[in-house]
Amino acid sequence: MDQSGSSGSTGTPAPDTVAASAADWSTFARTLIGCAALVGLASVAFIAMLDPYGLRAAPGRPPGPIMDTNQRLSYPQIARGGRIDAAVFGTSTSRLLDPTALDAAFDARFANLAVNAATPDEQIRLADLFLARRPVRAILFGLDVTWCAADPPARTANAFPDWLYAEGAPWGMLRQVNLRSATVAAQAGLARLGLARPRIRRDGYAVFTPPEDRYDPERARAHIGAGAADPAAKADAPDDLMPALARLDVFLDRVPAEALKLVAFMPVHAVAQGAPGTPAGRREAACKARVAAIGARRGAVVVDFRRVSPLTTRDANYWDALHYRLPVAAGIVADLKAAVTTGADDPDGVYRVLAHP
Repeated sequence: MDQSGSSGSTGTPAPDTVAASAADWSTFARTLIGCAALVGLASVAFIAMLDPYGLRAAPGRPPGPIMDTNQRLSYPQIARGGRIDAAVFGTSTSRLLDPTALDAAFDARFANLAVNAATPDEQIRLADLFLARRPVRAILFGLDVTWCAADPPARTANAFPDWLYAEGAPWGMLRQVNLRSATVAAQAGLARLGLARPRIRRDGYAVFTPPEDRYDPERARAHIGAGAADPAAKADAPDDLMPALARLDVFLDRVPAEALKLVAFMPVHAVAQGAPGTPAGRREAACKARVAAIGARRGAVVVDFRRVSPLTTRDANYWDALHYRLPVAAGIVADLKAAVTTGADDPDGVYRVLAHP
């Protein structure tokens, strides 16, 4: 039987079927692209509206709820905005200084912008952002040994969002569009509705150490021993090579003359300090002398807690070799006020005043 006239015998679709299929795929592709564009625009609008990293922050306008615990992302909004005129810069050895206590001590409105493991460069970048945005009443730099290094690292292992520290945060609305920002924005929205608690106070303060009722003296003693300084550290580095201090000098010169300029070597445990006569000890002594000279030149008060004292030799004051306990922080604020007021060393040897206007 002749079946040559049957259109289905060869298995080839009819032209109208091919055209219909192509039209369906074209419609599907357009719909998919359109939906993706709408979702993208909605995401940008959602994140921009909730502004999780404070791109719209300005002096006098408090930042929104701070939900991201990454300080490098969260603190620029505090530096840009809020009703503050004073700030703390440093590392985790300065984080427990409560702005509320500092406000009362120095008649200012402080934020604590000390960042865990921040390099001198990162600290200066944040301080520059703060200084450029408002009248300044007080500046407190809490120094650790990284400021004394011959080759301090520019960055830690944590990614540093340079764009967020630039004037105007260029293209910030688009740069912050990612899954993390969307999550933080959603959390900020919940916090505004009272359904979530901010991770960090609007003045930057957060207690990062464990609760005091969980303090274990034996565990702390073991951590303290593990953090002992290497007596041979920096044996091959010239004691006069400390480039980070030049940047501190320039920054302090830019702080208004009428503002309080306070620089403090923070009180790490005695075992983490360079012992006298060792290379590390000589470098620390040279560093303190350099900072004292900078302080004298720039009208700053320089206070040295990084010394063997009743505070730094008592294990019960520390969680580990670097981090003191919460009650110690309150004592440091009181000591800073006394140092600024009197210009005299502590009678018990807890601190020395290296420079005073």
